[in-house]
Amino acid sequence: MSDEDEKRALTALQAALAAEHAAVYGYGVVGGRIREGRRTEARSAYDAHRARRDLLAREVRDLGGTPVAAAAGYALPFPVPDSEAAVRLAAELEDRVAGVYSDLVRAAVDERRAMAAEALREAAVRAVRWRGESVAFPGLAERAATATATATPEPAA
Repeated sequence: MSDEDEKRALTALQAALAAEHAAVYGYGVVGGRIREGRRTEARSAYDAHRARRDLLAREVRDLGGTPVAAAAGYALPFPVPDSEAAVRLAAELEDRVAGVYSDLVRAAVDERRAMAAEALREAAVRAVRWRGESVAFPGLAERAATATATATPEPAA
């Protein structure tokens, strides 16, 4: 892997790590608002994002980087007063994470590319479960629709 390839991979890993930090935060909100019947699903997604976050931090360190830290808080894309909004937020979080993993698939090689593809698939499956429908190209369709949008919720000021 060339120095330029490692730099691209590190940048994409850091973006994925930042997205996972935001997803962990977002699922904290989801868990507090989701109806009882979907709490197990929300907890499972929360745990999956925490595990990915920890894996990505190790990958960043393996490339000689310092893992990006989580923000103290994040601005949510919309108010989440009830379970219906929590479901929409969960789907949005998964869409955003899928978009960042699609970038990592493009930037990484070998095992990191396979890991990114698996994470993209998992996020797409969770998004379908939350939303009840799928998109043609998870991680790409969202990017095309919101070319100027950020990949993760913005840290709260």
